[in-house]
Amino acid sequence: MIEVNRLTKRYGDFTAVQDLSFTVQPGEVMGLVGPNGAGKTTTLRCATGIIPASAGTLRVAGIDLASDPVAAKRQLAFFPDEPRLFEHLTVRQHLAFAAKIYEVHRHEARADALLAELEIADKADQLPGELSRGMKQKLVIACGLLHSPKVLYFDEPLTGLDPLGIRRMKDTIKRLAREEGAAIILSSHLLSLLEEVCTHVLIMKKGERIALGTLPEVVAQFSNGEPNVSLEEVFIRATGGSEN
Repeated sequence: MIEVNRLTKRYGDFTAVQDLSFTVQPGEVMGLVGPNGAGKTTTLRCATGIIPASAGTLRVAGIDLASDPVAAKRQLAFFPDEPRLFEHLTVRQHLAFAAKIYEVHRHEARADALLAELEIADKADQLPGELSRGMKQKLVIACGLLHSPKVLYFDEPLTGLDPLGIRRMKDTIKRLAREEGAAIILSSHLLSLLEEVCTHVLIMKKGERIALGTLPEVVAQFSNGEPNVSLEEVFIRATGGSEN
């Protein structure tokens, strides 16, 4: 479970996130959306412990992120929009390194299964410099899933993937929630992705929560009684159509 209670993040006099609260239960996929500058990335970075919150509490799988950060981080995985890899380690060596960090013993079978699911098994002995942008993204995801995290954060996970890779990634996210009971936050500007994958949605603007609930609940809130209103239209109505 992900529990965020009254999260506030300030940078000097600027407040990037203000008094934000939400929970994501096991098996749920929450879409995090908002205009540029809404505070989405700051929220994710606070929720992973990359940057400290100015106020509020964050709990990951029941563990307080501030008081026991190492234990909390063992329960999560964060997949940024830009993959960061070690240029002198092969795909297989990246997985071995991740296994050592997270103390995953006899990791080889799980590593092979992840490489097969993400369709990069044939790249196992290649270096990052030999991989496409999409393949690098898949490697980062394989490394992040190796220790079977209970909480997952995805920031624009489809960047660089081809159509088949996009389909596989959607299936993987849904499987992780459905079969492994992961609590997932998915941040993306691709609203069609959220409509297909997410059970819940959080809309932010200028660091504050505009709407939160199941996908049907949020759509109903801004549909004005109209049938078949898309999430894109809901987003425009909720945020005023502004990028500021």
